[in-house]
Amino acid sequence: MMNNILIVAGDPNSINSEIIFKSWKKISSNIKKKIIIIGSFNLLNAQSKKLNIKINLKKIKKFNKTGSNNYLSVINLPIKFTNCFDVSKLESSKYVKNSLILAHKLCIKFKSSGFINCPIDKKLIKKKGIHGVTELIAKMNKITKSTEVMMLYSKKIAVVPITTHIMIKDISKTITKKAIVQKITTLNKYYQIIFKEKPKIAVLGLNPHNSELSKNSEEIKKIIPAILYLKKKVNIDGPFVSDSFFINDYKKYNVIAGMYHDQVLIPFKNFCKFDGINITLGLKYIRVSPDHGTAKNLIGENKANSKSLIECINFLDNLK
Repeated sequence: MMNNILIVAGDPNSINSEIIFKSWKKISSNIKKKIIIIGSFNLLNAQSKKLNIKINLKKIKKFNKTGSNNYLSVINLPIKFTNCFDVSKLESSKYVKNSLILAHKLCIKFKSSGFINCPIDKKLIKKKGIHGVTELIAKMNKITKSTEVMMLYSKKIAVVPITTHIMIKDISKTITKKAIVQKITTLNKYYQIIFKEKPKIAVLGLNPHNSELSKNSEEIKKIIPAILYLKKKVNIDGPFVSDSFFINDYKKYNVIAGMYHDQVLIPFKNFCKFDGINITLGLKYIRVSPDHGTAKNLIGENKANSKSLIECINFLDNLK
């Protein structure tokens, strides 16, 4: 198994190079030797000069060799650019997709535990059926039943949205008993693999006050039947009313599963700030990313917070 930690540089028009460089300076010498960046050597070099962050970069070709704490190892993927923080959308899209494909292939070839991708503008990869990196990586893994799971994790709280990057108007029709069962089953399995314990899972309802459990509600028709089915094998409770759940009740559970993205990500980010990471479960490896976006408003300002990327690095380093 490859012991290196792969980091996909991600969206070139972002704070990614800044958080990579800052993380490199903060992590231990032992971990530095494991870090390999997938990205453009020339672009990263130009961005380091623009940011006035001194860092030694070195192109490498052998991916399964130990690096050095004196330089940051880079698997070079060329990209055309004039302004290093204003790369065209066409070039950025090709660059991001090729980086993710290479990371996937390396993880499979060297049986790596996983890789980290820095933030990516979803417009660069979005197409029919692909709403974000989670769905794209799942497709590379040939997962056809939407059993991949997005888990936002920190030591304070962990959450999972049953539906991910879809429009609010499409949530109700996307939620089914089968979808809930598949997602929770994947979560239960991979949580035990990673954390070596069976998780206690809470499930939230979809509607305000669980729609008072009216007979035509999603709670009665879809969510409760899924929970009752899962109780045979999973330590699970719910559905809970989401507007009050995050006051105290969340503390009793390892993971909270909500019906849609913002239902669980808003409280998660409020609690965790930059301590959280995004983990994709259900793949042939673990895909991790910082729990924030490209922060285009901070490009070149040297004000980006590298904490979430450092948490990603430490998570993969500790993964057994």
